[in-house]
Amino acid sequence: MIRHIVLTKFKPQTSEDTIAQIYAGLAAVTEKLSGAQGFTGGRSNSPEQIERGYMHGFVVDFDSWDALQRYADNPEHQALGGQLVEHAVGGIDGVLVLDFEV
Repeated sequence: MIRHIVLTKFKPQTSEDTIAQIYAGLAAVTEKLSGAQGFTGGRSNSPEQIERGYMHGFVVDFDSWDALQRYADNPEHQALGGQLVEHAVGGIDGVLVLDFEV
């Protein structure tokens, strides 16, 4: 299984409703694609408070690297990813992505 983790440092003017809409869209894409499951995301409530501005994140699990690639190539995912980047501090610099086998 591949775990896909995305952390975002959103611009201060980005509302929680906007973030929730983007995440809901990504969750819907995940539900439609075979080999993708378990979308979960939201705002950090960490008692450690060392997010360094990356206050929102989400995780999706994929059955394989090919399933992750299908997600990456999906037009709906790409449009929502564009919204994520548009609302991130510094554009793509405000987004961290990690993918690893679990």
